[in-house]
Amino acid sequence: MIEENNLNYNRIAEAIVYIKENFKNQPNLDEVAEKVHLSPFHFQRLFTEWVGVSPKKFLQYTSVEYAKQTLKNQHTTLFDAAYETGLSGTGRLHDLFVKIEGMTPGEYKREGKNLTINYSFAESPFGKVLVASTSKGICNMTFVDHEEYALKELKMIFPEANFCQMVDRIQQNALFIFTQDWKKLDQIKLHLKGTDFQLNVWKALLKIPKGGLTTYGTIAKYIDKPKASRAVGTAIGSNPVAFLIPCHRVIQSTGDLGQYHWGSARKTVMIGWEAAQVHDN
Repeated sequence: MIEENNLNYNRIAEAIVYIKENFKNQPNLDEVAEKVHLSPFHFQRLFTEWVGVSPKKFLQYTSVEYAKQTLKNQHTTLFDAAYETGLSGTGRLHDLFVKIEGMTPGEYKREGKNLTINYSFAESPFGKVLVASTSKGICNMTFVDHEEYALKELKMIFPEANFCQMVDRIQQNALFIFTQDWKKLDQIKLHLKGTDFQLNVWKALLKIPKGGLTTYGTIAKYIDKPKASRAVGTAIGSNPVAFLIPCHRVIQSTGDLGQYHWGSARKTVMIGWEAAQVHDN
């Protein structure tokens, strides 16, 4: 079994390298499968189990990430980006961006231009937080040690957006989660962008009850990607909304609490605080 797992790992690693090095040629399933000496059917199943997404989806992610880098150049047109990425035209580039990024390539190129983001700093039981919102919902929430640095990081995520320091209703609803039973509040709205895989992982996190804990493997099974625990961990680490999307409730299968984007000590305190509240109720 160990020997077989090592063989499969090497095959998938080789396939990933091949796709990343040849994505501009947009290789199809048969071509990549032949490269690692597997049938297309077997390769498709094995790749999906190990990576968490299909070979086609992985190629799409790789292509979009490269296109995003080219679009950061002000002089690069959408046609240029499509050509450089190996896509057949701007229509395909548009479809990929909408499907994977939740926005058009033109919107990405503007990097938040004409988007207004309200932000404020507030106290929580676990330290100061920076919470940011658009007209659609919370787009970012993070624990901060230094306000100036945290705001700089936020502006790097949305470099062309208009920022206004003010508390709005959307932020208030989000912050109430620290002091009230949020089930009695108006629905907390989120305005997030991410890959389909990331969004599915984040949605799964919302199903973990307050005071409850789960594992990376359980989340992977929940989203029907039982072999993708590592990819799940990466998606959890990319969570842009602290506490509201409760990535702190995910621990290792060994019982170890594991790492946390905003500090392992804070994660320990948060888990204990929630457990105490559930016990008191």
